[in-house]
Amino acid sequence: MFRVSFVCVSLVPVLILCGKIEIVQGKASKLWLQPLNETFLQTGLFPSGFLWGVGSAALPTEGSWDVDGKGESVWDRFTRHTDPSSDSYIQWEEDLKSVQYLGVNFYAFSLSWTRIFPDGDATGNPNPAGVQHYHRLIRKLKELQVEPVVTLFHWDFPQVLQERFGGWLNQSTADVFADYAAFCFRTFGAEVRYWITMHNPFLLAVQGYGTGAHAPGVTGDPADPFIAAHNLLKAHAKAWHVYDKHFRPHQNGKVSITLGSHWVEPLHGQATPTNVELCQKAMEAVIGWFAEPIYGSGDYPESLKASHRGVIPEFSAQERLWIKGTADFFSLAFERDTLRAGQGLARFGQTVKLDLRSVLVWVQQTYGDPQVLVAENGWFTDASVGVEDTVNIYMMKRFILQVMQAVSVDAVRVFGYTAWSLLDGFEWNHGYSIRRGLFYIDFSKAERHRFPKTSAHFYRRLVRDNGFPPENRPHIEGQFPCDFQFGVSESVLQVHLRPFSPQFTDPQLYRWNLSGDGALTPVTGVLLHKRPAQCTDFLFIQRHLFLLGVTGSSHYRFALDWTQLAPGGDPASVDPEKVRFYRCVLMELQRRGIRPAVMLYHPSYRSPSLGLPELLHANGGWRNTSVVEAFVNYAMFCYHEFGALVSTWITINEPNRLNEAYAEEWQTVARHLLLAHAKAWHIYDAQFRQKQGGAVSLALHADWVEPANPFLESHKSAQQQFLGFELGVFLDPLIGGGSEGRGNTQIGFSDDERAELKGALDFVALNHFTTRLVLSCKHPKPLNLEHGCALMTDATWPVSNLGQALVPWGLRRMLGWVRNRYGDHRPIIVMATGVDDQAVHDDQLRQSYIRSYLQEALKARELDGINLKGFYIWKLQDHHDLQFGLFSSAAHHSRPKASVSVYRDIITHRGFPSAADQRPLTCWNTDNGTSCELCTRIAENKPLLFFSVCVSVSMSMLGALIIISVVRKRRKKRRRMPINVRVQQRFPLMRVAHGTGLLRH
Repeated sequence: MFRVSFVCVSLVPVLILCGKIEIVQGKASKLWLQPLNETFLQTGLFPSGFLWGVGSAALPTEGSWDVDGKGESVWDRFTRHTDPSSDSYIQWEEDLKSVQYLGVNFYAFSLSWTRIFPDGDATGNPNPAGVQHYHRLIRKLKELQVEPVVTLFHWDFPQVLQERFGGWLNQSTADVFADYAAFCFRTFGAEVRYWITMHNPFLLAVQGYGTGAHAPGVTGDPADPFIAAHNLLKAHAKAWHVYDKHFRPHQNGKVSITLGSHWVEPLHGQATPTNVELCQKAMEAVIGWFAEPIYGSGDYPESLKASHRGVIPEFSAQERLWIKGTADFFSLAFERDTLRAGQGLARFGQTVKLDLRSVLVWVQQTYGDPQVLVAENGWFTDASVGVEDTVNIYMMKRFILQVMQAVSVDAVRVFGYTAWSLLDGFEWNHGYSIRRGLFYIDFSKAERHRFPKTSAHFYRRLVRDNGFPPENRPHIEGQFPCDFQFGVSESVLQVHLRPFSPQFTDPQLYRWNLSGDGALTPVTGVLLHKRPAQCTDFLFIQRHLFLLGVTGSSHYRFALDWTQLAPGGDPASVDPEKVRFYRCVLMELQRRGIRPAVMLYHPSYRSPSLGLPELLHANGGWRNTSVVEAFVNYAMFCYHEFGALVSTWITINEPNRLNEAYAEEWQTVARHLLLAHAKAWHIYDAQFRQKQGGAVSLALHADWVEPANPFLESHKSAQQQFLGFELGVFLDPLIGGGSEGRGNTQIGFSDDERAELKGALDFVALNHFTTRLVLSCKHPKPLNLEHGCALMTDATWPVSNLGQALVPWGLRRMLGWVRNRYGDHRPIIVMATGVDDQAVHDDQLRQSYIRSYLQEALKARELDGINLKGFYIWKLQDHHDLQFGLFSSAAHHSRPKASVSVYRDIITHRGFPSAADQRPLTCWNTDNGTSCELCTRIAENKPLLFFSVCVSVSMSMLGALIIISVVRKRRKKRRRMPINVRVQQRFPLMRVAHGTGLLRH
């Protein structure tokens, strides 16, 4: 175990931050210069034969510190701990039942040196009870087909040897340890394939012989940690050579040493040579201190030797050869206390990260791609946490995913993983203040029963599945129907009366530069005809909708600005010029063949009035019943003015988010919002629907939530409670058969109001962006969180710069929940979905988002039979910073990002056709019943069409010129003929004429 207390890190910086800066060479430094390939890998299986295990150590779990002849260890003396702890010496069979429950391949545990040799002297007689205990344990594991992984020494050094030799400060201790190792190899080796000589010698050296935070608590001489580490390395090498020479030929086992590590990132992520070198030094001062002599050069890292000349012992040339290579695989410990150790190293702005993947790759690149066993990995909880250790589940998932990424993406040869630890126990210098076990023990009860925590259930399932198998089909082929709405969403489309181009609206005639000053001088007495105002006056509209056209979208959702259209809140205060602006937008959309989805009210949290006209907001906003009437009048005006150009209406955007702005008055606000929508719907239904044929809905914020702990019924109930509040409060009264959800019971509608609400919705409009985890909330509920639940995020999910998690399958589950609760009677449209991305052009996060979320939308339609009718990307253009826009802001020249091409390509093919059929889907125009295939072909081949037209026009002009030239030549030829010829031709005609009498009179 990697133990570092807050008071114990002061020595660590001394180990690395002294001396001159030197340039770090080697492949490993490239990890900071060229970070690992970013991967969104969330599912996958480990290689066949991958070993899953669980581990524990003797001192925290065995108890019985003086039972059956056991001797005293330095930790018994250091802690004065006489409690039974986990009582594993007595209840070892219960431990194995726990191991068996997990279904793991191996169980890693440590031998208690003083239980086998009470005085530590392996040349004497062993303690029969201790030897018999470990024989029973190992044999039972073999019967259960669980491989024992045995650690010889996990810090519990015999107290007698400490007093006799001074512990690891005496080089004789290495010989004593070699004798102890030889006895263990001889006694247990026939049934043990994997041996660990010692666990995390770094912490023993630094904290046991430097800061004094660990046993034996030696402090004072700054050379002591280096001397102790030197002797620990020699002891390990002696034990390895003993096994290699005397036991390997007939036992065929493997021997290693478990080394602990942390991970650091450069200051502000700036991989300058100095910052990279500091990071490399930090690694070399912890894991490299012991790994370099064994897996590298046979000597200490150069940075460590340069910083501590005269203090750090030296290996002779013979010793370097003798120590080098004394490990059959790389055994790594990485867990919660590496963070504390790393905090002591990060003295120059370095960032400490729990990044097991990077450590594994660093080991691979530094030490020649060895086989790796993750020998200790886990997290901790507070002592008060019982079996419901939800956070531990996600920490374990995070670490194991990092291992999977290292194996799958980086080709690190990890062959096994050890979850730490099996049981709650007495955690060294932390005592019972923290818990680390997969199984819970109530230390206040003598029975010490083992209860599996939810993290044990999680690990058991993971071991069974050999990783994270995908729950859904990863990719399907298919296409959306022709009437599917591919759209782009915006918030409030602000009225832009400028820039303005008033061509032919001035009747005055001007002279230019009359006096030589370049000015325009009016001509008096002369007036010209002028034309009326036209939509082309608003230059913004053309520019804005040009961007929309580039996306290939068939629909555009935007909101009217109530505060600008009717500043006073009622139609009497309408500004005609702003009405004309919106009408022009709608007419231009119609001209371009893009259908609008118009939102009447889009609350703005940036506005002090929440997007309401000031007079209404000052009168209490949605707290006041008068706003309902004002909204209905405003809606009626909009239907009348714009309805002929609008087929889809959204009355209110995300009323379930607006509740938060009114805190404890949310019941009143929700009531007024629902009534305002219903009344607006009925107005449209009665007065406008027959003529305009549109549909009306409201749009709800609909992020999915998963139970944070899938093994707890309370979290599953919290999920339904949350969704019922977020969506049910608004959908239940409208389409839920008149049922009153949890929120509606508190809102309290009258019978007449229920009747008015029922059915007042033409389709279900959802704004979906992400997925979160929901927990049952045991604390008093905040006033603005009436669902009563706390939320968290899975740390393994990829997230955007603003912290939005990318969880595509959450969209499909949300659609399924709505369908299952409300049926198939009304179609569903995803009116807004998107993610922020800081990239200027190559917005890979957004590209992945669009592809994966549209895939889930297609699965919802094709596999689940959900009546999904539309999908709108949020949003068209950034306003200022690079965030959600498909295009950068006008200040950044409205440049398209790469996601525009991705979205347009999907729209062109109407989804994800098979590789063999990449032709655009032929659709029929629903307005006139004609095929749009020709339109599609024309749209696909615009350059060729333009070239063809140019060629045709040129050829026509050339042909016309040839004909004209020929005609002219003939006329000239006729004019050159002799006169007598023409007379001779004329007379016969005259004779004929006279003969017929036609020339008479």
